Amino acid sequence: MSAAESLTPTSYITHHLSFLQQPVAQGDFWTLNVDTITVSVLLGVIAFGFLWWVVRGATSGVPGRRQAFVELAVEFVDDQVKGIFHGDRHAFVAPAALTVFVWVLLMNAMDFLPVDWMAGLYAMLGLHKFRSVPTADINTTFALALAVWFLMLFYSVKVKGLGGWLHEMFCSPFGSHPLLWPANFLLNVIEYVSKPLSHSLRLFGNMYAGEIIFLLLGMWAATGLAGTVFGAILGAGWAIFHILIVVLQAFIFMMLTVVYLSMAHESH
Repeated sequence: MSAAESLTPTSYITHHLSFLQQPVAQGDFWTLNVDTITVSVLLGVIAFGFLWWVVRGATSGVPGRRQAFVELAVEFVDDQVKGIFHGDRHAFVAPAALTVFVWVLLMNAMDFLPVDWMAGLYAMLGLHKFRSVPTADINTTFALALAVWFLMLFYSVKVKGLGGWLHEMFCSPFGSHPLLWPANFLLNVIEYVSKPLSHSLRLFGNMYAGEIIFLLLGMWAATGLAGTVFGAILGAGWAIFHILIVVLQAFIFMMLTVVYLSMAHESH
């Protein structure tokens, strides 16, 4: 962007919210957000590569700081799962919850990187459109929510059997009388459809709003000396408050994942 454009709120915000996209089908019917995919995969490799490295060198004696940190995170997630899921949580649910929490937390934490500094770095690399926060992209949060949704369907059928699942769809919660089947089925369909929507939009809305506020504060800081001072103060305050949002949204996304998988193992 030129200097004149950088002082225009619309162009400034539009620039920072533009994806690095690659169409893979005619008519832009299917377009990949390359920045979202790249950052998500990179953070996944870093996070779970670090966990693998720590676990590989774990000892039964007095743990070092890295091992103690990982053990604390694992125990924290395991305690949360234990209070909700009453089956063999270590077979899948607890590891899945740990994966979701760590990955979403790191993707959320990319929002702490100064947007203008990162834009300058990307420009040096020839990337004039690149977003750093994968969870501020609805495609990321919806893909994660859909993955959990398909797992929920899979375990519902696996645990209850296809017949048991269909019986639950048509006979719960109002009863098994044939006249109640349409109402039961409609209510269950609405419940199934609403889960991935609420699961994904909650995370996306919070992270997108946080990104917008950082951009607005950055615009204010560019308006003059007073704007710089107040923008810096408010930016620091929002960054501190945003730490809570980043961690809380990762925690909520993980807990909803555990709740949905737990519901799939239970009969109504």
